[in-house]
Amino acid sequence: MTVVEADRSDAPDMPEDRPGRAGPLTRLRAAVAWVWPALVVYAAVRALGLLVLLVWAEARGRSFSWALSRFDGSWYLGIAEHGYDLGARIQSNMAFFPLYPRLVAALEPLSPLDYRGTAIAIAWLASLAAAWGIFAVGAHVADRRTGILLVAVWGAVPHAVVESMAYSEGIFTAFVAWTLYAVLTKRWLTAGLLCVFAGLSRTTATSLIPVVMLVAALAIIRRRGGWRAWAALGAAPLGWLGYILWVGAQMGRIDGWFYIQNEGWKSSFDGGIGTFRAVERVLTRESPLEFVLVTVTLLAAIALFVLCLLDRQPWQLLLYSGLLLATTLGASTYYNSRARYLLPAFTLLMPIARGLAKTAVPRAVVIMSTLAVASAYFGGYLLLIWRYSP
Repeated sequence: MTVVEADRSDAPDMPEDRPGRAGPLTRLRAAVAWVWPALVVYAAVRALGLLVLLVWAEARGRSFSWALSRFDGSWYLGIAEHGYDLGARIQSNMAFFPLYPRLVAALEPLSPLDYRGTAIAIAWLASLAAAWGIFAVGAHVADRRTGILLVAVWGAVPHAVVESMAYSEGIFTAFVAWTLYAVLTKRWLTAGLLCVFAGLSRTTATSLIPVVMLVAALAIIRRRGGWRAWAALGAAPLGWLGYILWVGAQMGRIDGWFYIQNEGWKSSFDGGIGTFRAVERVLTRESPLEFVLVTVTLLAAIALFVLCLLDRQPWQLLLYSGLLLATTLGASTYYNSRARYLLPAFTLLMPIARGLAKTAVPRAVVIMSTLAVASAYFGGYLLLIWRYSP
């Protein structure tokens, strides 16, 4: 029996799960009181990374905001300011899903910041929303302390600087975390709606959509959830599928988005052949630090997934983790970005959070501090030393 299937009396639910007649404001206050240590810890870890980046960037004569909006960030900013390049056929910006850049475009006129500042601010807020959702999942599956440490570890992984960049990883992870929480707590309509937004955020929503659809289908078969389960089943793929069809219409071919990925961005799915060859090269030759860290991250992700299986993690989380891991390992794309693609796989970090939760506080503090410092250094390295996309 999984933890979710069991009625865990020793793992209190989130305040919003507790029965009562409290009004929305009271429930919000209770929720904030429940989550605030996790948000503070996450903010502190990320603040250390950003402080190191700021000092390092100034020492090298670089702009802090420039560093946080490099590489893919410039593509998102281009979409926000000028829209999609509908005439391009090779390396078109239509490869980038629309929610994040369209949100930047919508909020920039209301913001005192320019497009770059607005994009970074949205990314920071999205990462906090993601941290809240990750905490909610961790606290629901295990306990509050595990939830807090799960957030802390997510903020201190080697590529965590991307969570603070003008990238879509933060907003996508937020929708993933809250969708999974809605699934675990059987909020069918919420799960379906959030999955739509996840599908508009990144192509890897293909790892989340089957989870929502399968859970909803099982609820329907068991005659639970009523029309809400049907709504979740139908809504889950609409965001992702809608954008894929839109790109296809613009390109004049049903596989337009995949054509752009293959021909323009040299990204496809080869079942892991490219990953295996890249890992072999890194392990048998002198390699840049980024390639070494990516390789270690991929190998660690596989090991963590096995630990998640041994811990009998809820099958919904296992399915999501397994699909995202398979998608990342099976893709034939830029090897240096593989670890970044796994940032939304926070569920893989659960065994680490559980282990830290059982550790004495002083030891946990030393371990987390070490991880935070290492992550802060590597974040600066990625954006100021490494010449390619993180």
